[in-house]
Amino acid sequence: MPAIGIDGCSAGWVAVALDPPHASGFRIAKDIAGLALPEDAMSYIDIPIGLPESGYRGCDLAARKILRGAEARVFLGLRRPLLSHVNDYPSANAWAKADGKGLSRQAFAILPKIAEIDTVMSPDRQKTLRESHPELVFCRLNASVPLVSKHTPQGIDQRRAILTRHGFIELDLWLGALRRRQAKPDDLLDACVLAVAAFEATQGLARRVKCRDMRDAKGLAMAIWF
Repeated sequence: MPAIGIDGCSAGWVAVALDPPHASGFRIAKDIAGLALPEDAMSYIDIPIGLPESGYRGCDLAARKILRGAEARVFLGLRRPLLSHVNDYPSANAWAKADGKGLSRQAFAILPKIAEIDTVMSPDRQKTLRESHPELVFCRLNASVPLVSKHTPQGIDQRRAILTRHGFIELDLWLGALRRRQAKPDDLLDACVLAVAAFEATQGLARRVKCRDMRDAKGLAMAIWF
């Protein structure tokens, strides 16, 4: 069963396929359809799937506990009605405040991608296209210690070292190619580590953030796999 990790980038999405013991390649596409994900693949994607009408998702609160000290890397307050305001931050923030909690500009910036994935999701599709979070996977692979910020040279080096141990021996070539392909190094590294977790899931080693089971109005599970 193919394993794929997917992360958002400025050009759209970057996807990494993993065929242990080596990574088999990556591609960038402007939308999820352009990635042409195989129907039989296990894909882990860094985007919220399953949105409440109000309040916080239990999986986000539980994920923040895992990343204690770096909990801000997990966004809070993403709710389904916000998908009606994907192009208007003042409107989105006003609605969010009226619901009890304002919306950060960082969280607002990913609303279009959340909406894009939401349109293709169903409970059945969710069996093999699963929400994940690279910071949780990196933390687990680092003896449950959150890594230094990915926006620092030390953080990038930490991530590269972990990925090299997991079969990514061509990272230098891949990162060099990104200069021409509208994605940042951390986008690619995040997609790589999600591919690692997706592969583990194909081997019966799927891990899910422990929290109360919740489903949204579309029947989608609010769950983060890592």
